[in-house]
Amino acid sequence: MAVAAAVAGTVALGTGIGVWASSGGGGDQGSAGQATVAETNPSPTRSYPMSKAPQTIPAVRSHTPARGPGWRPRPGDRVVIADAGLADEGRLIAGELGMSYAGQKDDTRAGDLRLSLGGGGGGGGDDQESYTMTVRGGRVDISGPGQAGVFYGTRTLKQEVHGGGTAPEGVVRDEPAKPVRGFMLDIARKPYSESWIEDRIRELGDLKYNELGLHFSDDQAFRIESSTHPEIVSPDHLTKAQVKRIVALANSRHITVVPELDSPGHLGAVLAAHPDLKLRNGNGVVTKGAIDISKPGSAELIDDLLNEYAGLFTGDQWNLGGDEYQALMASNPQTAYPQLAAAARQKFGANGNVADLTTQWLNDRAATVRAHGRTMRAWNDGFYRSATAVRPADDLQVAYWTGKEIGARPPQDYLSAGRKLINYNDEFLYYVLGQPQTFVYPTGQRIYEQWNPRVVRGTTAVPARYDDQILGGIFAVWGDLPDAQTPDQVAAGIRMPLRATVQKLWDPGTPALSWTDFKSLADRLG
Repeated sequence: MAVAAAVAGTVALGTGIGVWASSGGGGDQGSAGQATVAETNPSPTRSYPMSKAPQTIPAVRSHTPARGPGWRPRPGDRVVIADAGLADEGRLIAGELGMSYAGQKDDTRAGDLRLSLGGGGGGGGDDQESYTMTVRGGRVDISGPGQAGVFYGTRTLKQEVHGGGTAPEGVVRDEPAKPVRGFMLDIARKPYSESWIEDRIRELGDLKYNELGLHFSDDQAFRIESSTHPEIVSPDHLTKAQVKRIVALANSRHITVVPELDSPGHLGAVLAAHPDLKLRNGNGVVTKGAIDISKPGSAELIDDLLNEYAGLFTGDQWNLGGDEYQALMASNPQTAYPQLAAAARQKFGANGNVADLTTQWLNDRAATVRAHGRTMRAWNDGFYRSATAVRPADDLQVAYWTGKEIGARPPQDYLSAGRKLINYNDEFLYYVLGQPQTFVYPTGQRIYEQWNPRVVRGTTAVPARYDDQILGGIFAVWGDLPDAQTPDQVAAGIRMPLRATVQKLWDPGTPALSWTDFKSLADRLG
């Protein structure tokens, strides 16, 4: 991401130099009060001042300034594409900027916005999310190795035009620091309408997020239509047709929808229709939300659902859950749940324990999902230290959310073992409705000023040597007290945290803008 240093005359963002765009490609300096070399020694023979870098969220990684009027769309201007695969991106930006979509063309006209595939991206490599945007000669060219990068280039242009009216002259070279930039929504405890979810997808796309997680099953409800087990579905749910539309809209914004069917805990709604599979302790008392993993029917039920939803969620990512299995929260699981202990000994020998049996359950569910070609993650407390006979599958990524639970291992335990990790840090990235227990609503300012992807647990960053193993982060909304906020209040409450989070995932360095200026920019961009 050191592309700025390699380009002569490039202004590198995130290094303390503040640069701002204005109508006409010039204008006053921002609050940082810094000027580029070219601004300090302006050419007396040119009529335009040196351009300022775009103001966008997230901020672009680098901008090479130039002298010129910049670009703004005018009636009759065209969006043209060089590759048929960019038709969706071309039509979308044309509609957003009030331009004419002309399709695949070889000719060039003044005012054109041209989209093309090929060449290096932000850092000169082949990162499919990188792009180059050139504003020169009254035209705009956006190119990148992949469709996602070109799409992100159109998001930058949209923000420039909507925020200031004019895209500044020069060249933007941009790419994300982290490949996972996500938002997760708990629709199990609190239902959200299809339209609300689709509004968030449009918001996420404009901010260059690339994941939407849906936690759709928990003790309170099961929220998606099922053909294999219709008996488990709650009255207020999304139909498969609605989910397909959500997935299609997300795909058009290069957002992967990541489903989570949590097991072997958090299954209360499923088990309400299958009481014979409820976990009971040695005294016959039902354990909340937990399925009895010693019964063959339990695996059959969950695998039915995993196979069914693999056909509905077409993305390449999957969350297996795996957290908070109540059997393992007992002081002595072997004594408290003798049937699980017996099954563990039968499977793993005399030293087999309940943690081994639970780890094998997770591995078996991973095998079911792996057969559909998915990359899988599980919550960090689904990786059990006390398991001795079996270890979690090597290809399972760690969704690290907390270090507060009894016996929770620090992130370094997983990183030093070579696992890839996704940061869901509940200290910064958990918006828990009603603020139960010790949770408080996260603020954008705190994320912006104190968090970065290496701050995985609490407020302390893991060593820099693990940075490449941390794939990114997810901002999550949980519905523990679902009536605490309306959907509109949730949308308003997460607005600035979402913007702060993606800024730090796109570029983890210290932002150029102060929080006050960042918030003002967000208000101007809408």
